[in-house]
Amino acid sequence: MHRHLVKSALVAGAALAVLAACGTGGGERTSEARATKAAVPAPREKKPVRGLPGMPPVLDPEDVYAADRPNKLSPVVKDFPSRVYVPNTGSDTVSVIDPKTYEVIETIPVGRQPQHVVPSWDLKTLWVNNNRGHTLTPIDPKTGKAGKEVEVHDPYNLYFTPHGRYALVMASLDRELVFRDPHTMKIRKTVPVSCYGVNHADFSLDGRYFIVSCEFSGELLKVDTEKMKVVGQQRLPFEGAMPQDVKVSPDGKKFYIADMMAHGMWVLDGDKFTEPTLIPTGKGCHGLYVSRDSREMYVSNRGEGTISVFDFTQDKLTKKWQLPDGGSPDMGGVSADGKVLWLSGRYDGEVYAIDTRTGTQLARIPVGSGPHGLAVYPQPGRYSLGHTGIFR
Repeated sequence: MHRHLVKSALVAGAALAVLAACGTGGGERTSEARATKAAVPAPREKKPVRGLPGMPPVLDPEDVYAADRPNKLSPVVKDFPSRVYVPNTGSDTVSVIDPKTYEVIETIPVGRQPQHVVPSWDLKTLWVNNNRGHTLTPIDPKTGKAGKEVEVHDPYNLYFTPHGRYALVMASLDRELVFRDPHTMKIRKTVPVSCYGVNHADFSLDGRYFIVSCEFSGELLKVDTEKMKVVGQQRLPFEGAMPQDVKVSPDGKKFYIADMMAHGMWVLDGDKFTEPTLIPTGKGCHGLYVSRDSREMYVSNRGEGTISVFDFTQDKLTKKWQLPDGGSPDMGGVSADGKVLWLSGRYDGEVYAIDTRTGTQLARIPVGSGPHGLAVYPQPGRYSLGHTGIFR
């Protein structure tokens, strides 16, 4: 019995020795796992953005358009019918297009010289900017019905501050930035400017400042949102410059400013507000629209009937689409699913629907005279910063 126990112990000891020498694999695998784990870099933490007090938090510090993904509609707008609202500056009307049939289903009379159709900060109202009529016409996007006009002087364009406290009227001929109540449109503060033709703008990633283009004097302004004060002003380095639309890059590091006389986009460091550089795109560069995946930007070249495609990840122009039979592509927006780019044909009384994957023209729709800042609605996003639809 004793010998049996000793023999068993020796056998067990030998087995353990063999296992120790050869390894069960567990120890080695644990070491390998530790080494592998150490070799894989931990996900980089994104530094949170200290935004303008009162504004909704920035969803992604590296993508200001993170809320604008395909069909990611706010509960506020999810039941609104999909429509394209086209202000006809020469007809004093708004043409309403059904994007499924490519047909005008209604024509709404508005005030004199409507320039843009602008979604409100809370997404509940579309404001028609009747520039020479000195009024705003509200449209209920749920019913498509126009309401009572509101008196607002020289409303060439309309924006909203990121915290939703103010509507911001671009009073182009009055040479003023007018901060108003976003619902009643009562004046809260008027900021006179020394440049001519304030018209388009976009806000920084943190919402603390915005860049404004001055069309008729070829200048740019930098405005402190909270202080409602111009903190920077510069003239573009091109004789006869006429800056138009403004868009911030997804990472918030650059601003792009379309220039219809320089025939390209100015690229500006908004924080430093140093002299910008020019990327030529095409004759009459005018409108700038970001794709639903934040990878590309569609650039309308009104003077030659083309759309240039700029790739943010490659930092260069990658494609150029020519409209069949020419045209004058101006302002517009991207469909909720991101598949169609809608642009007004400013000098041709028509609207273009363009496939964003191929650049193919899907439709060419007759509307009123002088179609301008059309709005595709609804679009994804939590709130609107204005113009024809800048959403965050």
